Amino acid sequence: MSTDENRNEQVEDELKEATEAAAEEAQADDEVVESEDSEVEALRAQVKEAQEQMLRSQAEMQNVRRRAEIDVEKAHKFALEKFVKELLPVADSLEKAVESTEANENTGELVASIREGVEMTLSLFMNSLEKFNVEQLNPVGEPFDPQQHEAMSMVPAPDAEPNSVVAVVQKGYLLNGRVVRPAMVVVAKAEESPKIDEQA
Repeated sequence: MSTDENRNEQVEDELKEATEAAAEEAQADDEVVESEDSEVEALRAQVKEAQEQMLRSQAEMQNVRRRAEIDVEKAHKFALEKFVKELLPVADSLEKAVESTEANENTGELVASIREGVEMTLSLFMNSLEKFNVEQLNPVGEPFDPQQHEAMSMVPAPDAEPNSVVAVVQKGYLLNGRVVRPAMVVVAKAEESPKIDEQA
């Protein structure tokens, strides 16, 4: 063989090896690209999951914040409830003192001045309670409301609507619209209709 043929064979062998090496390299590159693509997809999935978790966490924080604001608002609004409950017997006593002197108009000047002083004290006390959103419930003539009234008894009252309040035994009170003490009331009983003899 001549040297030219040897060289041609060598060049062909080198060319073949270079082609095979390039093909192997391209295949390796494809595998790397495929593995990189799968890694990218995995990372995208992780990012998406992290974003969803972050959104859920933010929503939960907003809910917690909103609940805390409502709790604080209620605490401010009804903080005086126990204090008001303790003051209500004072209002009751002052009202009873005024009522007890109403029947005794002829007892003299001393009783009249005491009554006037008690009425002024009661008025001042009730005005102070109103400043803190305490409302008095005096439901005479109103329909009975079990949310705000406590029925002490039922009496026949032909001139009153059935289930309406005909008398108040003890006045009730509201603090910011919430019942602190229900009004103790006497309720009108519905008139009994005449019984029909069904056997006739």
